[in-house]
Amino acid sequence: MKTVAVIGASSDRSKFGNKALRAFRNNGYKVVPINPTETEVEGEPVFRSVLDYEGEIDEATMYVNPRVGEKVLDDIAAKKIGTVWLNPGADGPTVVARAKALGLNAIRACSIIAIGDSPSRY
Repeated sequence: MKTVAVIGASSDRSKFGNKALRAFRNNGYKVVPINPTETEVEGEPVFRSVLDYEGEIDEATMYVNPRVGEKVLDDIAAKKIGTVWLNPGADGPTVVARAKALGLNAIRACSIIAIGDSPSRY
């Protein structure tokens, strides 16, 4: 079972940070919600940073604005997360440049669609 960090996980079910958490979980992933202002999302405990999670994380999917995303990439690199999804809206040019500078495997695409699901289901 792969573990995915949902950066920008939200308790608001209309937000993509919530839809992604549910989609990944429904598709057999272990989800690690990341958000410094939430404590629980969809019954999952939330971590302030990927660095606060003690286990291994295979992928991260980002649902934050580019200003936040640039800073989060340093934590993703430090955690040695193999793949980071830069979803629409989180994939600003500065984020893409920073991911490249850090040597991250960054994919600019909707991660929900990439796992064979649809955001409209959630």
